[in-house]
Amino acid sequence: MKIFIATKNHHKLEELERILKPMGFEVLSENDLESPLPEVEETGKTYEENALLKAYSGLKVTRITTVADDSGLSVDILDGAPGLYSARYSGSGATYSSNNEKLLAALKDVPRDKRTATFVSAIACVFPDGRKFTVRGECKGYVAEECHGSGGFGYDPLFICSAGCYAEMTAEEKAQFEAFRKEKAKKEAQEKAKAERETYRQMVDDEVNSAIPVLLSLSEDIKETKKTVLENFKSILDM
Repeated sequence: MKIFIATKNHHKLEELERILKPMGFEVLSENDLESPLPEVEETGKTYEENALLKAYSGLKVTRITTVADDSGLSVDILDGAPGLYSARYSGSGATYSSNNEKLLAALKDVPRDKRTATFVSAIACVFPDGRKFTVRGECKGYVAEECHGSGGFGYDPLFICSAGCYAEMTAEEKAQFEAFRKEKAKKEAQEKAKAERETYRQMVDDEVNSAIPVLLSLSEDIKETKKTVLENFKSILDM
């Protein structure tokens, strides 16, 4: 099956190709077109909306199933910035370097425990028959006080997650970490669901246990009432 990757970023193209080709897809890109892809104005209010805008742009040109992404870094103390504007954070003509420099300047003198951030990536896939879907991934970490490593791109030299700095990890290490993170999240979700079931079961048991004395008391009251009724009825018969 042919699939088109709608991006002008060769780094993102390499990442998506690395994921899709082993799955058996015949991957096409802007390099296979007679003319460049049109520029897409990223007017979406979410990563998913922007990814869909790019994907539909590619679908319009190629008429084949198209994949596109939108990603960014959300820094907590900066109210989520750079966020949706990560690629153009430092203004017109922004580069990876200028964006990183602006981010470091914005976090000057901010202590390590206040530099928490989340890397967000949304992937959109659209089909010629009108079907579409999006998926979203997030990775928690923090922004380093200086750039590290020589790999990766974008904010990778500054983003540190539990596995290390993105720019110091190979593509394979990133993939392994993501697989580990997903498996961990799955187990945590299962454990949470199990704990919630146990809590609910305990609540039910507590309710039942607390109701037993009331039911027993009520039962005794009913017995006494029946006894009184029978005695009154007997006394009437004896009259």
